[in-house]
Amino acid sequence: MVITQLHQKISPQQTPPDHQGYDYDLVIVGGGIIGLTLAAALKDSGLSILLIEAKVASAAVAKGQAYAVHMLSALIYQGIGVWEKISPQIAKYCQVRLSDADYPDVVEFITDDLGTSELGYVAEHQALLEPLQEFVHNCQNVTYLCPAEVVKTEYQQEIVAIDVKIADQIQTVRGKLIVAADGSRSRIREAAGIKTSGWKYWQSCIVAFVKPEKPHNNTAYERFWPSGPFAILPLPGNRCRIVWTAPHAEAEALCALDDQEFLAELTRRYGNQMGKLELLGDRFIFRVQLMQSDRYVLPRLALIGDAAHNCHPVGGQGLNLGIRDAAALAQVLQTAHKAGKDIGNLQVLKGYERWRKPENLTILAFTDLLDRMFSHNFLPLVVIRRLGLWMMQRIPILKVFALKLMIGLKGQTPALANAPDR
Repeated sequence: MVITQLHQKISPQQTPPDHQGYDYDLVIVGGGIIGLTLAAALKDSGLSILLIEAKVASAAVAKGQAYAVHMLSALIYQGIGVWEKISPQIAKYCQVRLSDADYPDVVEFITDDLGTSELGYVAEHQALLEPLQEFVHNCQNVTYLCPAEVVKTEYQQEIVAIDVKIADQIQTVRGKLIVAADGSRSRIREAAGIKTSGWKYWQSCIVAFVKPEKPHNNTAYERFWPSGPFAILPLPGNRCRIVWTAPHAEAEALCALDDQEFLAELTRRYGNQMGKLELLGDRFIFRVQLMQSDRYVLPRLALIGDAAHNCHPVGGQGLNLGIRDAAALAQVLQTAHKAGKDIGNLQVLKGYERWRKPENLTILAFTDLLDRMFSHNFLPLVVIRRLGLWMMQRIPILKVFALKLMIGLKGQTPALANAPDR
């Protein structure tokens, strides 16, 4: 891991002449994928950035996390200039098969639906994190402080003062704006008094890696069962990522099975289209929730990624929403800076909130509706959803609309997604 440490408190004498009264234009709290994406997106912005990360080693890497990376996210990373480092380490999928339990009518999304060579990608955590860390380490305008912990924030009229704990010493840095990219339990959000709304689902997710006997053929599956969605995502090396949603007690019981018993249950859900399955590594379980922050911005504060929202994992939307947040905020901040505006001003930041909050709410509602519609055996719902699948497979305009919504090609596109590689 790339580690850059700030060894002494920044004094006014160290502050450049154009930084009177503050040390950095922007302080990003959270050096995970989303925080790194924001810093990378602002490489050529002219803004000075401090990136603070509390953990030396990412817990997500330790748990072998993996994500669907949607088309818009790939375009954003191409615009940043980091995609060429990411793409060799990830798998693409060229087909998505959407089905409802044992109902024989399957909706097949293929590349011809969009006229592209692929529909999306699947990446393990480190395949995104490490190229972004390397990219940001080479950004002259970014100081990467890790490990370090924010212990206090004080919002003032012109700056925000941030006390940072580094190796048992407290240092104070000052910025025009602080961005919380510190996850769903964001301490920055909580300290600012921003409320959240939402709920915890009755479901948990089991995630695991498997290696099928037969090739996965770059196909992603999303199969809905009454207990919850069941997804299969292709990875390099003919491996697959399983995301298995079930009620809490059922999920706990499945995780308690030994490997052979778990594989037998998995094969029953998975089917035998890929032959015998081999379990790779440990299984992990996490509870599912929906959360939307009441506001994304305050004077000198903005929330991005999981600090702002969480959604059901169906469709693999969560990380992609955070990547879009980072690209949108980067665009708003860069535009304001070029115009000579204060990037911490509430009216500037409201532009980001007006852009991202409604779009995120749309996806949160969409994923919630999918889960609730399909996680039932209530006959009227069964009839409605299977009619919907039947129509989607046979009405091209409906099918393409649903596909574009799922992979991020609906809504306002950040300028980075239209930019040539740097």
